[in-house]
Amino acid sequence: QVQLVESGGGLVQPGGSLRLSCAASRTIFSSNTMGWYRQAPGKQRELVAYVTSRGNTDYADSVKGRFTISRDNAKNTVYLQMNSLKPEDTAVYYCNAGRAWQVISNGGDYWGQGTQVTVSS
Repeated sequence: QVQLVESGGGLVQPGGSLRLSCAASRTIFSSNTMGWYRQAPGKQRELVAYVTSRGNTDYADSVKGRFTISRDNAKNTVYLQMNSLKPEDTAVYYCNAGRAWQVISNGGDYWGQGTQVTVSS
């Protein structure tokens, strides 16, 4: 049973923008922290950003000032707005949900299927 559904990935030129979306079931979304992880080829998966159920956010240093995470509680959806994209942002991006300490440490209980983001000229 798929409970997190991502969309919005694709190919973009350096300096461009993309917005990722992750739709969740209400049960998962309402009380959990939502995060975005990414994994590039040959690299470990890393936490990009998260937003708590209260709206507190934090970001990896590598994306601060360029990415913005937000959640729409009416739509049970979390977004990742990515601006000023760089080739090193190329990765598969995964939506994640769980308790805050889980999402921050190694990922919560729920994962999306992943969406590819490729930044290349």
